[in-house]
Amino acid sequence: MSKKLLLKDAHVEGIRFFDVYRKQGGYEAAEKALKMTPEEITEEVKTSGLRGRGGAGFPTGMKWSFLAKPQGVPRYLVVNADESEPGTFKDRYLMEYIPHLLIEGMIISSFALGANTSYIYIRGEYSWIPDILEQAIEEAKKAGFLGKNILGTGYDLEIYVHRGAGAYICGEETALLESLEGKRGNPRLKPPFPAVKGLWESPTVVNNVETIAAVVPIINITGAEYAKIGVGRSTGTKLISACGNINKPGVYEIDMTITVEEFIYSAEYCGGIPNGKKLKACIPGGSSVPIVPANLLLKTINGEPRYMNYESLSDGGFATGTMMGSGGFIVLDEDQCVVKHTLTLAHFYMHESCGQCTPCREGTGWMYRILKKIENGEGTMADIDLLWDIQRKIEGNTICPLGDAAAWPVAAAIRHFRDEFEWHINNPEALTRNYGLANYADPIPAAAKAQ
Repeated sequence: MSKKLLLKDAHVEGIRFFDVYRKQGGYEAAEKALKMTPEEITEEVKTSGLRGRGGAGFPTGMKWSFLAKPQGVPRYLVVNADESEPGTFKDRYLMEYIPHLLIEGMIISSFALGANTSYIYIRGEYSWIPDILEQAIEEAKKAGFLGKNILGTGYDLEIYVHRGAGAYICGEETALLESLEGKRGNPRLKPPFPAVKGLWESPTVVNNVETIAAVVPIINITGAEYAKIGVGRSTGTKLISACGNINKPGVYEIDMTITVEEFIYSAEYCGGIPNGKKLKACIPGGSSVPIVPANLLLKTINGEPRYMNYESLSDGGFATGTMMGSGGFIVLDEDQCVVKHTLTLAHFYMHESCGQCTPCREGTGWMYRILKKIENGEGTMADIDLLWDIQRKIEGNTICPLGDAAAWPVAAAIRHFRDEFEWHINNPEALTRNYGLANYADPIPAAAKAQ
């Protein structure tokens, strides 16, 4: 049984309300933190090894320490709740069911950063959640945890909820800041980075919902104890949004010491694949990370078990590995068509490109059109090579990572499932019949291990 830090009280009836959250020990971490110095809080977060839970996995304490602190200039904390990555819904769960955990984490983090005004930038499609958050903010304010002179410490903090207009690009932190300022959500050129010039050209830290929520247990149990959970640089617990062809889709909290195989097949987590079907492939970190076939998902290229943590999932690089990403774990069984799924993702990225960078604006459209041609049985072998060439020219050539996010799924699909693309081109029945499992679940050939 994995240790629970964020979801330990998720089952408690009424936990979204202040009184119930308080009875479960809520806001004790905030009380403790407000008696510490900002430097001590930042040091605890550094010691914990907490990494950004939004996808990049950058050390949170280090990010905080980069914040510029010029005299007389306000600083801001902005929580990125623009959770738009297909397959990812963990932040929604936290905000909907345990909103005070996020509010408490924001109080601690804002105090550590010297911010007196903080924002939650929430995805436009989460239309019902801002009301939940605003109610939680009001409750916390009535209890003296927000507003002027919090708990008599002399520290002031206001938190505001800002609704986005439904753009995936606003998940990129500088596009988020542009949108928060009332402008079109286009990513900014960097440098300067938000830590120096962010919201309204003031020093700003942008962190994911889960990241800020994790600050609460870090203060409660200390950074050193938090660091003991997990393994290596994958410390603490991680929320995973599991979906696709599994018996028990949902949000799970894991301590990153379990294997991928255990996560998929154990009764505690996903409960296996329905109807006795076999595992074909998985996108383990949200739609932008590389898809991997079953034989490289359950074991690394060296034949070792693959674990649910940052280092193990990325073992082998993009050639044979993938990424933890945002934790959007999408399982595909033997009946799923990789070409069709890649087409779906390509359509998403084409639609969500802000159009600021030519490689992304034009390239995402070309990838979608070529994939649609192949899926409709009208493709040629040259189209596969053209797809590969286009994604290669997008990756690394855009202002923000959306170009990479659009290129990586196409590259991985061709890298691991080229035979399925070729079958679509050579067989007219591709429109009515699925390619199937083929060799994707077979043991890794000895020849591949030797390479």
